[in-house]
Amino acid sequence: MASNVRQNVVFASPKSLDERTTVAESCVRNLHIDIPALLDNFQNTTEVNYTGWPDRLYVIDRDGRVAFKSKPGPFGFDPSAMEEALKRVVHP
Repeated sequence: MASNVRQNVVFASPKSLDERTTVAESCVRNLHIDIPALLDNFQNTTEVNYTGWPDRLYVIDRDGRVAFKSKPGPFGFDPSAMEEALKRVVHP
């Protein structure tokens, strides 16, 4: 994407877990992500099981259930609603 090129966030597809970790760490750092980020395996098991198209944001509770599912994104994302869901999961 042109916007990725302008923002210097273009990466070659990782060929190892170390390379994938480096890309993920760069994204977390450069996007100032303050919540824990998890790295999917090369089989993309999490993506396969939870992908919704268009993109959605999920909060999974301690029992592995979906506690929050956003509207289709990116325009359907509501950070304040997700924050409230996270608070309910972390401090029930």
